[in-house]
Amino acid sequence: MAANQSIITRDLDKIAEKSGNLYKSIHVISQRAKQISSNMKEELNNKLSEFASTVDNLEEVFENKEQIEISKFYERMPKPTSLAMEEFMEDKVFFRDPEEDTASEE
Repeated sequence: MAANQSIITRDLDKIAEKSGNLYKSIHVISQRAKQISSNMKEELNNKLSEFASTVDNLEEVFENKEQIEISKFYERMPKPTSLAMEEFMEDKVFFRDPEEDTASEE
């Protein structure tokens, strides 16, 4: 996860030239960010499920340091939108335009 976490001013022309349209580029980035977010959430839930307690009694709930460290690690990770933007700008995201696919079939 090498994405920069600070706020970066982006050149909209460079983003738009990847797909030919700024809005298409933003759509691709947002869809990739959703995928990344979903994967991260699933991964976190799997790791935290190891610590799940079968007891619902409030008196027996305790803090687990490993669980807290895992949660903090995920909080410090770059946001999915930052990761998706970096992947898009480095041409690591494959996408196709369904409108172009249907036009080429005709």
